[in-house]
Amino acid sequence: MLRTLSIRDFVIVDTIELEFSAGFTVFTGETGAGKSILIDALTLALGGRGDASVVREGAAKADITADFAPSEQARDWLAANEFAAEEGGALLRRVIDNAGRSKAYINGIAATAAQLRELGDMLVDIHGQHAHQSLMKTEAQRALLDGQAGAGGDVKAVALAYKAWRALARQLEEFETNAANVLYERERLEWQVNELEKLAVKPGEWAEVTNEQSRLSHAASLLEGAQEALAVISEAEEHPILSQLSSLNQKLGKLAGIDTGLQAIVDLIEPARIQLQEAVYALNDYLDRVDLDPARLRSVEARMDAIHSAARKFRVTEEQLPEEHAKLAERLSQIADASDIDGLRKQEEKLKGAYMEQARRLSATRAGAARQLSDAVTKAMQELNMTGGRFEVALNPGEPGAHGMEQVEFLVAGHAGVAPRSLAKVASGGELARISLAISVITSNATTTPTLIFDEVDSGIGGGVAEVVGRLLRRLGQERQVLCVTHLPQVASQAGQHFQVAKGTLENGKTASRIDVLDSKARVEEVARMLGGLEITATTRKHARELLAS
Repeated sequence: MLRTLSIRDFVIVDTIELEFSAGFTVFTGETGAGKSILIDALTLALGGRGDASVVREGAAKADITADFAPSEQARDWLAANEFAAEEGGALLRRVIDNAGRSKAYINGIAATAAQLRELGDMLVDIHGQHAHQSLMKTEAQRALLDGQAGAGGDVKAVALAYKAWRALARQLEEFETNAANVLYERERLEWQVNELEKLAVKPGEWAEVTNEQSRLSHAASLLEGAQEALAVISEAEEHPILSQLSSLNQKLGKLAGIDTGLQAIVDLIEPARIQLQEAVYALNDYLDRVDLDPARLRSVEARMDAIHSAARKFRVTEEQLPEEHAKLAERLSQIADASDIDGLRKQEEKLKGAYMEQARRLSATRAGAARQLSDAVTKAMQELNMTGGRFEVALNPGEPGAHGMEQVEFLVAGHAGVAPRSLAKVASGGELARISLAISVITSNATTTPTLIFDEVDSGIGGGVAEVVGRLLRRLGQERQVLCVTHLPQVASQAGQHFQVAKGTLENGKTASRIDVLDSKARVEEVARMLGGLEITATTRKHARELLAS
């Protein structure tokens, strides 16, 4: 659950430090006081999008830190991604400067926004104030039902099976439509692969043959130069360098016996003599290996010409010929497999069967979840002043697709005696808000997310229904941590912890939001304000106390 939230220089927030408890917590305040800014700040800490506009005017950066007691799933993720902390917590931090640059941290270790989002999905589930609008979209309805069913694995399996099936089906259709072109392409590739196989250029061969050609073509010059060097160093008839150096070294060695000051010079000359002797050995070895071989030179040059011609023909460099050979051979193998139309048809039927099996399994899972969700929402509708109303999740058969073999559609009957019709067509704004809230509460029970946030999802609701909504959220708060931004006193009165958000003026004259934890007396005043507006009377205070006591 969320334990603390620290916000600095975010929009109109100067500095706020909040501590949260388990159960049901509400945020209330005047319109525009900044209640939803808290949710926006937390969303940013959880990896949401942010830019320079979130930095408070005149500040260098916005800094949001959220400390969580993580679930078991989140702890496993932290350990797997090397973010685990010794104390076992999950500290998420996001910093955005006034140039729009963003930094993210998990337990003090630099992270990416994507990693914040991945971890955040395991920690918090946010239901926005416009969540009811997404309920009118087919994709949202299907995703909600699949989430309620815990069918994430089946959904992915169906999508992968469909992709594999349709890819092969398209390949089969392409072959059947363009059989002549495929045959021509196969013959062309066979010729190309056969030619490259005959040439058999090995990786790195071009560098080897060019080096050998250079050495063979300059063999006479190489021999002459090596022999001349050997003669000067050790084989000249008169005064070879090595002999002179050896003689000089001996003479100086004797003189060093008379004057030790010469010993340092002897020590310098001796390594030079040794190096020259090593050079003599190396030159003799080189002369044994280098010889004039015109036949080998012609052979190497012919090989170079063949490789060069092939490279020009295939429009690649000489070094790329082995890679080109492998690529063309793979393409030929694919076309050869594709040319087996009977084999393709059998494979396509096999992949289709695998898809249908996965899709039927998903359909069965959805059917069970649809019945449970329909019954639960219908029951909640009776509590939310929609007596006789009915909610139904319809699974309409459709064409096989990446999402399965049915279309998910939410249907509703606002009162008894009428047939359920599409939610988007028949529900009024108030009904839609109530149904959306019921679905949010019910589906939240199916998740393992420890913290649930409701951002003014009770808009469009009032009167006795609002009290029912408050009880629903309080009941949910017995199992999860529930945070709710609300403008309804009936909802606020049901909370175990109450924060009031208000605007104030800083010493520099700028406006900033402040948040106060309300005690019992202050809660009476705030609920009374929510009931009666700016003028709080003894009657509204009495009503507020009654609400808080209920």
